[in-house]
Amino acid sequence: MTESKAMVACNHCGRLNRVDLGRAADGPRCGSCKQAIALDHPMYLSDATFDRVVADSPVPIVVDFYADWCGPCKVMAPVLDMAARERMGTVLVAKVDTDRNPGVSTRFGIRSIPTLIVFRGGAEKARELGAIPRGRLNALIDSALT
Repeated sequence: MTESKAMVACNHCGRLNRVDLGRAADGPRCGSCKQAIALDHPMYLSDATFDRVVADSPVPIVVDFYADWCGPCKVMAPVLDMAARERMGTVLVAKVDTDRNPGVSTRFGIRSIPTLIVFRGGAEKARELGAIPRGRLNALIDSALT
């Protein structure tokens, strides 16, 4: 893969880091807390970090709008983990807790969870409501690649 740098959020301290996605398997570390930035798992975004990460991404980014108490959201978690692992370096997977981040949730009209939105170039390209199987998630991601 050619060099493509993306802004990603550290799941440990929340700081934003610029990471070369072509070297994602090398185990990038947060410049602030020095913890590993695991691009093979979804990153957590907040109202404060959402715009910067989504707008800056050179690859499609799948955002799962969820809540901790939501049963269907828990069903989606392993499917999203698998997508992050399988597509590491070519797609970013992120999660936004709608209870803790009402600003971005309201802005995108999230009224049902889980809601998955695929962004490319900072713009929404596809949306799916509810828990979906792995094949449907892959099709959703692929629709943003064209």
